[in-house]
Amino acid sequence: MEIERKFLVDTDRLPFRPEDYPCRHIEQGYLCTAPVVRIRRDNEEYFLTYKSKGLLAREEYNLPLTREAYEHLLPKADGRIIVKKRYVIPLDSGLTLELDIFEQDLAPLVLAEIEFPDEDTALSYRAPDWLGEDVTYSSRYHNSTLSQA
Repeated sequence: MEIERKFLVDTDRLPFRPEDYPCRHIEQGYLCTAPVVRIRRDNEEYFLTYKSKGLLAREEYNLPLTREAYEHLLPKADGRIIVKKRYVIPLDSGLTLELDIFEQDLAPLVLAEIEFPDEDTALSYRAPDWLGEDVTYSSRYHNSTLSQA
């Protein structure tokens, strides 16, 4: 079960430099958006992912792919291929923030996701002001929706 909250971010308001943290280069496409079936290159690792419906909490299953399988499936993706840099930033609360800086035609969109161990923790989390608008309950900011826009 993936339990996460998502926020819009203005990088000018960040109290840190993303470049000071580990970065992953991600490219992903969607074979289906209802239910979500995604292929992803994460640096040099490849995955096929299934995600159930939901906003705050949803099932997620990741299966490894070979590079060859990924490259075979990529032209079959529906909509745009999403390209982004993901910076992984530890938070004081013991949680981790994943900062996604979108590239190409989705730039200058920046989203932050924080995964939680349970729904109570997610619902009670008080986000710092620099995170910006909470868009957890807006499917508009799901990557699967962004791939179709």
